Amino acid sequence: MRIFAHIIFVFRNLNRFIMFSCPIQIRMSDLDPYNHVNNGSQCNYFDMGRSRFFEHAFQQQIDWLTFKYVLVHVDLDFKMPIHFHDDLVCESAILEVGNASFKMIQRLVDQKTGVEKTLCHAVVVYYDRDANQSERIPNADRAELEAWKVER
Repeated sequence: MRIFAHIIFVFRNLNRFIMFSCPIQIRMSDLDPYNHVNNGSQCNYFDMGRSRFFEHAFQQQIDWLTFKYVLVHVDLDFKMPIHFHDDLVCESAILEVGNASFKMIQRLVDQKTGVEKTLCHAVVVYYDRDANQSERIPNADRAELEAWKVER
């Protein structure tokens, strides 16, 4: 998986469009009565993409009981239906890094055709659960996030 992400990084970097990519498995239970992937299931795909992105960027398996990043906003644009046999990947990158939060861009793309199916913009905050407030993103994390920043 790490080699695949590295290849995507190098290729996309040539175009100033760096995105981490992970495959998405479409399940029968994800389909709606029209035989399209349900919009709610697509939210789960983006969650999976973000999780894999965090593990890759921070180079560690995420412990969700202690992980300090929290999703606070998500905005989805459903552009094309996703079908069961689409070869789907979730691409993830950083748009902007602030003091306590960052903005992500994610795309669900059919690898066979290159067609963007759904676009996601998300805001993630570095959060202290005990104090119930945001905190400044640590410099080490900031450097990792900045490495995945794209020009859009």
